[in-house]
Amino acid sequence: MESATTQTTGSAREARGRRGGRYRLAFATLAVLVAAVVVVPLIVQLDQQLVDLRAAGLPPSPAHPFGTDEVGRDVLVRSIYGLRVSLLIGLVAAVAGVTVGGLVGLVAGAVGGIADRLLMRVVDGFNSLPHLLFGIFIVALFAPSATAVVVSVAVTHWTTAARIVRSEVLSLRGRPFVDAAISGGSSRFRIVVRHFLPNLAPQLLLATVLMVPHAIWHETALSFLGLGLPAHLASLGNMINDGQRSLLAGDWWSSLFPGLLILVPTLAVSGVAQYVRDRANPRWRSELVL
Repeated sequence: MESATTQTTGSAREARGRRGGRYRLAFATLAVLVAAVVVVPLIVQLDQQLVDLRAAGLPPSPAHPFGTDEVGRDVLVRSIYGLRVSLLIGLVAAVAGVTVGGLVGLVAGAVGGIADRLLMRVVDGFNSLPHLLFGIFIVALFAPSATAVVVSVAVTHWTTAARIVRSEVLSLRGRPFVDAAISGGSSRFRIVVRHFLPNLAPQLLLATVLMVPHAIWHETALSFLGLGLPAHLASLGNMINDGQRSLLAGDWWSSLFPGLLILVPTLAVSGVAQYVRDRANPRWRSELVL
């Protein structure tokens, strides 16, 4: 019996160690990426209109670690600028989407009745629309810009936060401390502010973190299709779109490295989100592989 208990404890300790290693790797990777997008633009100024045909299509080298594109622009510098744009758009869109969805879910759960049923039918209606096609329709109404992409992502992704918040509010409404507050004569607004919002903070933070990768991929897809940021601006989607024309000439680096800078932050943010979820509620711990 003692041997079995010791083995179980050792296995649990090893599992926690593996999770801790993934979390540290995720935070370290994200920290390096954030430092790069903050520091590099302060050191190297990017000319978005630069054309240097003498340096066009150079493979990776010490002078150009990621090579150069078809018009001689450094792929590493442009990738970092593009990653900065993607992270900023992803963060702003995630905050906007969670704010809208959180308010809808909070009203639906706290008010209940007809308001709850009506708002949830609106959520179902938005969920029935293909996100990418609906996003394309939204950005098509505006000139290519970061604002159009943020609006597109927020409008197509707020429903997840709405459902999460509504579900949590419905759970909180049955808790003894809420019943005690109602019996004590607390108004609905006071209950929302004093009891609902503090308990919703971890879920809102988790929803925001999880939405950032979706927003990055959404922005990249729209830019790749030519509907996101203006074509001359450094964007990971624009760079992959430009790089695909160079693949036939053997210039694989023009698309590969921007693509990796989409994948790496996605995995890093997923690890951070898992850490936030574990901290918010240890019962939710799972073996999500980073």
